[in-house]
Amino acid sequence: MSPQTGTAGDSSPGFATEPASDRRTPTSPDPLVSLVVPVYNEGASLEDVLRRVYELPLRTEVIAVDDGSTDETVSILRSFEKSKGLTVLQHDRNRGKGAAVRTGIARTTGEVVVIQDADMEYDPSDVIELIRPIVEGYAEVVYGSRLTGGRPQRAYMFWHLVGNRVLALLTNILWNTTLTDMETGYKAFRGEIVRSFDLHENDFRIEPEITSEVLRRKLRLYELPIAYYGRTPEEGKKISWRDGLPAIWTLLRLRFGRPQR
Repeated sequence: MSPQTGTAGDSSPGFATEPASDRRTPTSPDPLVSLVVPVYNEGASLEDVLRRVYELPLRTEVIAVDDGSTDETVSILRSFEKSKGLTVLQHDRNRGKGAAVRTGIARTTGEVVVIQDADMEYDPSDVIELIRPIVEGYAEVVYGSRLTGGRPQRAYMFWHLVGNRVLALLTNILWNTTLTDMETGYKAFRGEIVRSFDLHENDFRIEPEITSEVLRRKLRLYELPIAYYGRTPEEGKKISWRDGLPAIWTLLRLRFGRPQR
């Protein structure tokens, strides 16, 4: 199925609207897309990210969750709250990315939900293609892969690459799947599905927890190549090799049975 081409000046991204087949469940032709933006001390990049998000030719609700920032993040969020109608949620202390993601997802109302990091490692212009398989009804979940090639990729730290590939390999072994980038920060979902997820992790373990939930439910999961403008620790990157072992443990724990909480 080929997407329709938008006319000149048309603000829609031109999603196809043909009737669904038995294997497809399209959204409405112009779905509300909820973008969840977890934020912690991203004042240097946050304004650029939000500006690009609001330039997307989509009908959106943008929900930013400040996770106890101490820089200019809050003032930037309040500015966009006044000028663009940004929904701003705040944690009274730093609880971790997972906590911010969970807070944001719970507030969404859109047919499609996208997690958008605030550090400009992921380009918001990729969102339209990221959500297309969901809008057209082929996918229930889409991961933006940094490791499949075909899009701009910053040459970044070798051991981060190794770690990402090890985690993807372990995920594939445990769940009999073919993911290339389990740890990607760009994930899109049908809204009603992600809002039903049973998520508990507060830190970067949210990524393997989400993936385990997707694979346990046997959801229709697709991957698409995305651009990746990675940062170094000196430039503000927060995740490190130390987060690898907790991610491995989370995958194993959730594959072989979540303990009662």
